[in-house]
Amino acid sequence: MSTQTNTTGSRLETLGLVVGFFVLSTAAAAYEIAPASVLPLIQETLRLKASTAGWLVSIMYATAVVTSIPTGIVLDRFSVRRVVCFGTVALVVAGVWGWYAATAGAYLWLLVSRVLGGIAYVIFWNAGANVVGSAVASRHRATAVGVFTASAPVGFALGQFGSPLVADVAGWPAILPLYAALGVVGVTIFLLATRRHVPGVDAAAPDRTALRALFTSRAVWTVCVLCFLAYSLYLFVNTWLPSYLVEGFDISLATGGLLTALFPAIGAVGRSSSGVISDRVFNGKRRPVVVLSFVVATPAIVAFAFVSQLGVVVGTVLAVGFAIQLVTGLLFSYIAELVPVAVRATAVSLLTSIGLLGAFAAPIAAGIIIDQAGYGPAFLVAGGVAFLGVLVALRAPEPK
Repeated sequence: MSTQTNTTGSRLETLGLVVGFFVLSTAAAAYEIAPASVLPLIQETLRLKASTAGWLVSIMYATAVVTSIPTGIVLDRFSVRRVVCFGTVALVVAGVWGWYAATAGAYLWLLVSRVLGGIAYVIFWNAGANVVGSAVASRHRATAVGVFTASAPVGFALGQFGSPLVADVAGWPAILPLYAALGVVGVTIFLLATRRHVPGVDAAAPDRTALRALFTSRAVWTVCVLCFLAYSLYLFVNTWLPSYLVEGFDISLATGGLLTALFPAIGAVGRSSSGVISDRVFNGKRRPVVVLSFVVATPAIVAFAFVSQLGVVVGTVLAVGFAIQLVTGLLFSYIAELVPVAVRATAVSLLTSIGLLGAFAAPIAAGIIIDQAGYGPAFLVAGGVAFLGVLVALRAPEPK
């Protein structure tokens, strides 16, 4: 009887841990993307140019690129509970600070508050990807981490859909503390689930030799390059698909936004199923899933440059969204299996930093191509990026 109770308790604690991190990551992702869907209101009230207003979203990616690796080192050395609590406080302070700055018309202070929110997001993401994967048996790691990574598109969908509704009722500044408050719910669940201990993070802090081996590992950098390519494709499509649909198919911005929402929506399915496909279909192997994802994505992205029927475009959006986010859901468990336990949080943080560097740079580079040559060449270049992903994935090591 005692053994059964302990097993059930352990399962409940693990479930609470996963749910807590999922809610925390969803809250931070919703906070991150929230300004995007109300940018016209932000421009009007703060009297900003589009490029200046856009930094309210871009600054969080830039913050993540810079702070992700230091965050991982901290997570490998200090109490995860304390670091996650700090992240929650940072998110709440960022939300309230941002609301005050926005209502006062202080753009620069609003931008600085978003930097603090970006640090919170990195903490939740890196801690969640590492701890969720460590809290379950190795044969379930990819499945658990894949489910956790679905929190990002769920948060994006919540932020994109909910922000205009909140703005209509309480004004657009209210979106900032509202999504931050959701993080309090997540941290409460997490703390209750980890009262006795945090599963999977009992290893000793890494020494310099372990860190040096991590940062010079060819296998680690191969997976990081794959993450860079995948996130570049993800943000390229997410950013420019609405404009492509409106200009190329003569539909309204609202309709274009609705069709674009299919991209993160199918991504939630892709990310959460990535581990299941790897564990069940490919018997725990990671490389075949990554190769297959880029193989499917390559012709699908190129197809955007040639299709002329809206129905075909919708099918292409679903194919690209599923394929690209299938690989992003898997990479965070993939890299953890290539390194010792003591440096897993640092490895995940390195992967996050490199991936978000692609997410930051790709929309800007694509915008330059579109300005100079149009959408067709931009999608062809994106297809080349996806094909490069196939070549790199073929050389990726299989975790032992």
